[in-house]
Amino acid sequence: MSCLKRYTIRKGFSLIELLIVILILSIVYFLGFEGVEIGKPKPKALTPLTLKSTITSSELFEGQATLLCINKCRSCYLRKDVTSAFEEYTGPIDLGEIEVYTLDRFDTLTQIEYGRYEDQKICLVMNFYTNGSATQMILKNDEGAYFLPAFFGEPQRFLSVEEAEEHWLRNSRTVSDSGAYY
Repeated sequence: MSCLKRYTIRKGFSLIELLIVILILSIVYFLGFEGVEIGKPKPKALTPLTLKSTITSSELFEGQATLLCINKCRSCYLRKDVTSAFEEYTGPIDLGEIEVYTLDRFDTLTQIEYGRYEDQKICLVMNFYTNGSATQMILKNDEGAYFLPAFFGEPQRFLSVEEAEEHWLRNSRTVSDSGAYY
């Protein structure tokens, strides 16, 4: 009968055994998942093709913003509205040394020269508005020329600035012609 009592008394684990198991599981967990951020997607790099979508999905964006890039577009700053101060954009940036072009009122392609910020030459200024539009422009770097539409469509890559200009003019004529139906 003493043998039966011995087995019935010991039905569970002792407190020390449970603490050792918890300690081992904790060590395995912290060694295995160190540096892994669950549920937090990494931001996309700012490129001419992802510029608008990346900024509008940024945590700094609140419906209206201005992006300003300096240091050959290696450093960028974002401000929420005209009265706010610029905050450093901390996501990855892959714009390269870009040139910015626009069409003037005579539909002539003109390179934009910005001023200086923090005693460095500004390479890009782009405004984002509450209605979902942005500054329409053409960007050029070593990889090609990019047409960034103001509202409709996605940014497109072209081989030359002239091809991007033709696309811009063709699209602006299409939009202005569509008003004839009203």
